[in-house]
Amino acid sequence: MMRSIVVVGSQWGDEGKGKVTNYYSAKADIVVRYQGGNNAGHTVKFDGQEFHLQTIPSGIFNEKTLNILGNGMVINPISLYSEMKTLLDAGFKLNNMVISSRANVDLNYHLELDGLKEAHLKDKKIGTTKKGIGPCYTDKISRDGIRFADFIDEDFPKIYAEHLKEKNEEIARYGGTPIDLEKSLKEYEKLSEFFKPYVKETVSILAKAKKASKKILFEGAQGTMLDIDFGTYPYVSSSNSSAGGAITGSGIGIGYIEGVVGIVKAYTTRVGEGPFVTELFNDLADNIREKAHEYGVVTHRPRRIGYLDLNQLRYSRNVNGFDYFALMLLDILSGIDEIKVCTSYELDGKIIDYVPASLKETYRCKPVYVTLPGWKEDISKVRKFEDLPINAQNYVKFIEKEIDAHACLISVGPDHNETIIKEDIF
Repeated sequence: MMRSIVVVGSQWGDEGKGKVTNYYSAKADIVVRYQGGNNAGHTVKFDGQEFHLQTIPSGIFNEKTLNILGNGMVINPISLYSEMKTLLDAGFKLNNMVISSRANVDLNYHLELDGLKEAHLKDKKIGTTKKGIGPCYTDKISRDGIRFADFIDEDFPKIYAEHLKEKNEEIARYGGTPIDLEKSLKEYEKLSEFFKPYVKETVSILAKAKKASKKILFEGAQGTMLDIDFGTYPYVSSSNSSAGGAITGSGIGIGYIEGVVGIVKAYTTRVGEGPFVTELFNDLADNIREKAHEYGVVTHRPRRIGYLDLNQLRYSRNVNGFDYFALMLLDILSGIDEIKVCTSYELDGKIIDYVPASLKETYRCKPVYVTLPGWKEDISKVRKFEDLPINAQNYVKFIEKEIDAHACLISVGPDHNETIIKEDIF
């Protein structure tokens, strides 16, 4: 049993992290979201209810679990307030949530610039969610950001006015409409007062929790292939969405992390631009998309669909160092006669077992497939691994062998209870 684990997306995001973190959060004392912002979306279903989270950690529904929005995040206060209000109206008190005073604030000029810069790129666009995430991280790295410690400070109006003057000049250069200082400041000052009780120094909270042997769950957004360093650059997010981001995005010491759980979708999807070696353009892709409702939680864009890519998953395992993985949406594959799985790439006539850094090379890669027999049975009621159809069991075992990791959890439906616990690790 591990007392501190990182839950990380192993593909291009949308793997089902929300369900897994919500499941493990029932055992956790603390859940920490360590990077990203409201460009991510988690859908959590339980007891006949469905909630869509963008910024708030998935442990928020458990009153005894403290939820931390970590310093590695960029947080839009307007969006966060709206998300919190939805939960408050649903009866959740939110006394179990804090915001790191070191987290950067995603402001209106970041959103404006995100949209303008994406439009300026034309056919070279990244495919961002236009939520201001990239420009906010840019300010953070250039040491020109505003953090929540500043946002709740009495000097915020002065700080914001100084920043907005410079940003409005940049907005004008892109042909955009400058943001009104008085109007926007009035809204932000109200939010500043609202968020004051939530903003805390979270490094010390985590240090005390580890000393007291509390169970801590670290939750990432997006997925490894969208990591700023290890993803399909430049078609990536602006943060470290791999497991390493949990260290810098929370302030926990590296020696305190006991394990990593990779979240693996039983097939592959991605949203936005960039290479996708196993992508499908046929009826099977359309059927999977509609059956699983593969549309972005935040953008509602249809997700691109492809076969499972074990070459990419091995790369993800190497980057994240996970020995365990949760296999999600296995039920979606029921009814398919034969299922192809990519085991390696062919690049210019040679078989390779890695993901190239060069986009030019990745675009030239062809998937090398093996074909596995499918299964017809509805598996949504199955709760034990040995009760799965034999071909479904073999599909899981094949993945385990190929990526050298153990399936600890298998999802056979969207609800919290539609889960097979193959190995209890937390």
